[in-house]
Amino acid sequence: MSTVAVIDYGMGNLHSVAKALEHVQPGVEVWVTSDAQKIADADRVLLPGVGAIRDCMSEIYAQGVDKEVAQAIRSGRPFLGICVGYQALMQRSEENGGVDCLGEFEGQVQFFGHYHTDAQGERLKVPHMGWNEVKQTIDHPLWKDIPDNSRFYFVHSYYVNAVRREQVAGMCTYGNTFDVAQSHNNVFAVQFHPEKSHTVGLQLLKNFLNWDGKP
Repeated sequence: MSTVAVIDYGMGNLHSVAKALEHVQPGVEVWVTSDAQKIADADRVLLPGVGAIRDCMSEIYAQGVDKEVAQAIRSGRPFLGICVGYQALMQRSEENGGVDCLGEFEGQVQFFGHYHTDAQGERLKVPHMGWNEVKQTIDHPLWKDIPDNSRFYFVHSYYVNAVRREQVAGMCTYGNTFDVAQSHNNVFAVQFHPEKSHTVGLQLLKNFLNWDGKP
């Protein structure tokens, strides 16, 4: 039986993610857990996250999740980061006056700004909340059966600016264009919430459960 560890460090929409995984692949065993051994034993690992990055990183370090994430990634097992779980994989975030992150991906997490506008100068609400199109920039197993420019659900005030452009898997435009999916080896991470993104989001989670961790 396939097993997935959804890392519980007190900051994430854990049970909706778990229910979505169980829905797309009946029989999968989903462990919502902070237990290092269970995370090490799982076939796949998912890092969720909501809220302020300072609080997330504080809990990640306090609970040793940084070591568990590093071990899971180095093991080659399929690894998925969602929302702040994606941002936590970057080097640093501007949020909360500047916070160092895990550094699995090169790049920064930046603020949209208090006065964020579109190309016509019209003011846009921050946080960016709701449905938006995602442009797929690489061919990847997690995009299988998901049409390009499909709409996913977002809730965020900060966005990723990746350094390694060849690792960017998806982009979105909300005033400016930014990186909403990134991939390297066995790691895939997204800014949007697949568990809230109806058919295409569930398809991405299904793809994750069937992914062997190879690009």
